Amino acid sequence: MSEVLVEKRGAVQWITINRPERRNAMNDAVCHGIMDGMHAATADPAIRAVVLTGAGDRAFCAGADLSAGSGSFKYDYSQVGVPFVSLMKVARNLTLPLIARVNGHAMAGGMGMLGMCDMAIAVDNARFGMPEVKVGVFPMQIMAVLQCLIPPRKLYEMALTGEPVDAAEALALGLLNYIVPPVELDAKVDWLLNRLLDKSPTSIRRGKYAMRQTEDMSFDNAAVFMEAQIGTLALTEDAAEGRQAFIEKRLPNWPGR
Repeated sequence: MSEVLVEKRGAVQWITINRPERRNAMNDAVCHGIMDGMHAATADPAIRAVVLTGAGDRAFCAGADLSAGSGSFKYDYSQVGVPFVSLMKVARNLTLPLIARVNGHAMAGGMGMLGMCDMAIAVDNARFGMPEVKVGVFPMQIMAVLQCLIPPRKLYEMALTGEPVDAAEALALGLLNYIVPPVELDAKVDWLLNRLLDKSPTSIRRGKYAMRQTEDMSFDNAAVFMEAQIGTLALTEDAAEGRQAFIEKRLPNWPGR
């Protein structure tokens, strides 16, 4: 079976790490499979959001596959960039909403998978950690997405001790949007998707792009950039439809352009 399942469910692309026997641990094939799913979602105008999850109920992603013969941490330095870093870049540049459906524990690289998503809903019995120091390495790559999510004091504690936190603390730290009992996970994901799918796809797409671009800008530069962005967005068909629907007191029929 494929190590990554990509399934179109209406207007949502579901991407599932399909290695439950390995606690959905990552390898190069998993990274490439997720990237392929994201590229396919971007190329399909009918797709409005992407959900990333893991198979089963034990783990969202346990990080790198450390089993014998897995090849973890054996990089080809003749190539620029490793697959996991490439995946984080693809996720960052994705202009569709990316939701993590955290069905179980997220550890090590699984924390990076979680961090690269825009929103996250987790089961309340999940645990979250960076245990790399316990096997002689360090959570290097995932810091690129976690340093802007986890407060510095707690980030240092988690990275240096390797000890996990529970779902309630992960929620308090800002890693998650919601935690729910396992039986309510899919209903909560659907609830969040429904709050996205009735909005303008054009404004979401351009809005995500603009937010990413301004993350490292000064206030003055960001304000000027956003001024140009709102002017551009106002010229789109979605903006015209949104205004007309407001005037006519009806639900908009988004053209997506």
